[in-house]
Amino acid sequence: MSGLPKATVVRLPRYLRLLEDVGSTRDTVSSDDLALAAGANAANVRRDLSHLDFHGVRGLGYSVSELRDRIRAELGIDKRRRVIIVGAGNLGRALANYGGLSKRGFDVAAIYDNEPDTIGADLAGMEVRSIKTLEKDLESETFDMAILAVPATAAQQVADRLVKAGVELILNFAPIRVRVPENVQVRQVDLSTELQILSYYGN
Repeated sequence: MSGLPKATVVRLPRYLRLLEDVGSTRDTVSSDDLALAAGANAANVRRDLSHLDFHGVRGLGYSVSELRDRIRAELGIDKRRRVIIVGAGNLGRALANYGGLSKRGFDVAAIYDNEPDTIGADLAGMEVRSIKTLEKDLESETFDMAILAVPATAAQQVADRLVKAGVELILNFAPIRVRVPENVQVRQVDLSTELQILSYYGN
């Protein structure tokens, strides 16, 4: 794992989205273009890219293709990533069917649930697996990261099982923070909290 500042890591995917969007129409972008895409300023951009040892050309800016490839490599998505989804409810189904994951290099390789009526059903071209087989599957198959789309009451237990089985990258959609060892990275996506924060600005 690289030692990039957390703020830089957060901004890199925003730069990448712009670079991928304009890749077919432009050869270069400016630091101002990248700053606008990331909600930052040009100084932030130059500092972020200096961490990657990537520098633009005065008067021309940054090469779109070269910077795109450099950021993809730094984020570890210059290769395909195999992802599992735990929870085949409404959110899990939506994530499994979301084509944007594959476009960004993330392949949903397995989906798990604990409901008898859901296990065995077809979802996004895959058969929903029983959560009971999670550890066994992780012994024989390679998965790079997991998405938690389970109720809050089940999130910690599932996270514990994933960590014990060797998963070190977790995206958690459950409305509760899960506790994990220091070597495990968790990104929290709490939609209700974000809506509450947004609601404040509508008062």
